[in-house]
Amino acid sequence: MIIELDGTTIKSEADFHKKLTSVLGITEYYGNNLNALWDLLSANAERPLELIWKNSKDSRDAMGIPYEQIVNILERAKEQDEKFGWDERFSYQLL
Repeated sequence: MIIELDGTTIKSEADFHKKLTSVLGITEYYGNNLNALWDLLSANAERPLELIWKNSKDSRDAMGIPYEQIVNILERAKEQDEKFGWDERFSYQLL
């Protein structure tokens, strides 16, 4: 599955969680925080999953540290899947 997020509409951590859960169709049991994001990406999201964050610079400029924290989790999830050697993995692109 490929999901796309538009950074021009993501100006806060709350915006990110709202957009991500909307695109993935998650309506329950998501904590809307960084721990929930890690849980989702590290163990609960169906693979293969590619997240494409278009206009990510807009989000980075608006969000600051929360943006970096989110990207750190995206990278950790990607590295975890690579380490496990899974054929179907999580990946992401910041465009």
